[in-house]
Amino acid sequence: MLAQNLSVVAPEIALALLAMAFLMWGAFSRRDASLPILWTSVAALALAGLWIGFQPEGTRLAFDGSFVSDGFARFSKTLLLLGAAAALALGKDYLAKAGILKFEFPVLILLASVGMMTMVSARDLMVLYLGLELQSLALYVVAAFRRDSLRSTEAGLKYFVLGALSSGLLLYGASLTYGYAGTTAFEGVGAVIGHGPIPLGLLFGLVFLSAGMAFKISAAPFHMWTPDVYEGSPTPVTLFFATAPKVAAAAMFARVLYDAFGEATPDWQQILVFLSIASMFLGSIAAIGQRNIKRLMAYSSIAHMGFALMGLASGTEQGAQALLIYLAIYVTMNIGVFAFILNMEKDGQPVTDIASLGLYSQVAPARAAALAVLMFSLAGVPPLVGFFGKFYVLVAAIDAGLVWLAVAGVIASVIGAYYYLRIVYLMYFGEPAEGLDGAMPKLHWAFLGTSAAAMVLGVVNLFGVEAIAGAAAATLFQ
Repeated sequence: MLAQNLSVVAPEIALALLAMAFLMWGAFSRRDASLPILWTSVAALALAGLWIGFQPEGTRLAFDGSFVSDGFARFSKTLLLLGAAAALALGKDYLAKAGILKFEFPVLILLASVGMMTMVSARDLMVLYLGLELQSLALYVVAAFRRDSLRSTEAGLKYFVLGALSSGLLLYGASLTYGYAGTTAFEGVGAVIGHGPIPLGLLFGLVFLSAGMAFKISAAPFHMWTPDVYEGSPTPVTLFFATAPKVAAAAMFARVLYDAFGEATPDWQQILVFLSIASMFLGSIAAIGQRNIKRLMAYSSIAHMGFALMGLASGTEQGAQALLIYLAIYVTMNIGVFAFILNMEKDGQPVTDIASLGLYSQVAPARAAALAVLMFSLAGVPPLVGFFGKFYVLVAAIDAGLVWLAVAGVIASVIGAYYYLRIVYLMYFGEPAEGLDGAMPKLHWAFLGTSAAAMVLGVVNLFGVEAIAGAAAATLFQ
């Protein structure tokens, strides 16, 4: 039995042991081991993602059903691990220039990834909370990793305080759920709900759990940490925040609602509809006045999580599939955009002012074209792949009878298109600026170009993601 359990959690154990080994190596090595640890961590994350992605189909349980490896978990883990590997690889040059390329950074990213993998596979509230805290504690530190920067320190402190509050809300919801259901296992909670009307205390537990998870996904009105943390954190950390943790939080949200509270869909559907509408409109409207590109991407992430929650709110297998497709497209777009942002420099200093992109197409036409494609895709302009991400969640909402939610999504998308298209306008028709003079490394060029190309070439069949996401979503409803 132990061997069977360990085989299910083998990827998590491997990465955790590797993180501890790197910690010892960095602490006791006489030479600076930061660079080899970083690149080995990148390789480990990528290989772990491929390892999980090519595991045999089927559902395997461990530790009396509290941990699951199924199609949904494998899809989400593969996506978040590849996103984490990309963020770590792209951040190397920035960290080195800023003088903060320390061996602790990749170790923290590895530990955060282990926490996120645990969140995705949790089928028990205790396991979920353990994974959530492992992720959060690592992210609190990396947000404040640039210790000589007041903004980075402020970002870490804000994230810690508000993160502790959200963890308290989630833990209180878990305690209420346990008190009224008599178990922390998702299967047991679902059985209690399926045998009659949902108890009022259990309904309150659902509300508090949803509030805690909404914070982790940065959904409005629990978004208050996102703009300041995105702006103040080192840019590689911002890239990491914008990719892997978003996938983990959304997958965790889906797992809790579908596995534990699947019999109470009408109750939690109202919560998700509110979170979706609030996030889409707040993110779309608040981003219009932003002048810092990292803050703009923060509000962009809030709006995009609103669209992702639209798929989740449908409460159907089609909605779960749309959620996974949306997350895969969202992560790909963000990796490309941040590959560009990481190289926004003037005289060796990072630049985040959007106005600095004035007539950038005359300075670096290829880079400007790639960024323009990504901005059009983020705006959901057809026929780029970003349009299909929104199309799938809109169709899922309509088929679930949430037509007015889909209409609200279309309106929010039109509003949000303004600030994406403004960047394109500045690069091609804006006022001349002093300009950016940062050179782009080949690795960054590869990520930027590949991401932009995927937004164009993926219109054929989405590189098969639709079928894979469909099979993964079906495992949630077995």
